[in-house]
Amino acid sequence: SKQEAVATMAVGKNKRLTKSKKGGRKKALDPFLKKEWYKLVAPSIFAAKDCGKTIITKTQGQKIASDGLKGRVIELSLADLQNNESLSWRKVKLCIEDVQGYNCLLNFHGMDMTRDKICSLIKKRQTIVEGNVDCRTTDGYIVRMFCIAFTKPQDNQIKNTCYAKASQVKGIRAKMVQVMSDLGTKGDLKSLVKELISAPIGEQIEREASGIFPIKDCYIRKVKVLKKPKFDVTSLMEWHNDDSGADTGTAVKPETENLVAGSGGRL
Repeated sequence: SKQEAVATMAVGKNKRLTKSKKGGRKKALDPFLKKEWYKLVAPSIFAAKDCGKTIITKTQGQKIASDGLKGRVIELSLADLQNNESLSWRKVKLCIEDVQGYNCLLNFHGMDMTRDKICSLIKKRQTIVEGNVDCRTTDGYIVRMFCIAFTKPQDNQIKNTCYAKASQVKGIRAKMVQVMSDLGTKGDLKSLVKELISAPIGEQIEREASGIFPIKDCYIRKVKVLKKPKFDVTSLMEWHNDDSGADTGTAVKPETENLVAGSGGRL
């Protein structure tokens, strides 16, 4: 009987030990139940307005969802924005500036090139020329632009290499800086982005620098928005509304004949 009493005591003690862990582990809730999706709306200068969705935790107490969304940067391929696969090497960064309902209004934030495109341009036995410049647009944005170009051999050249002298590189760089700063300061950010998307600047630099040394594959490699003016809803709405009336009117007709030409016509 004594042994039985000891045995029962031991069992009782064990029971009490397990009971002490009261509410130790919470039931794991799916975090996605507390989240909601917002639509991303690209500026009207691009052919595709609806460019994706983003997710955020629903508004709860002092933590407001729209505040968490503002300032988010989205990186997209220009091929998707323009419905033109030949522009897939160009990446565009857009920033969420304002939230209206479940729509996030985007503004231009920067531009870049894909790594594989740059790697395909870089080769041996030629000189790389790079230049960069900071310029202020008429609407108060400070933009830094980077340019890249490569020396080009002559058609009937026997020599294996086509290296440029340091003085020639300096001259080409000065031309790059001049063309880029003229482009950046002559208009607002919207007109600058339009020019950068259509990409005639590289060809212009090639033409102007050909007197110093023949160059090829000249591109605006990267664009950074360094400083933005104080947020203004009306100026943001210009990015989203201004062209839309005129654009849809002119672009609808050619789109029926040829999709690519139609989307190109918007530029």
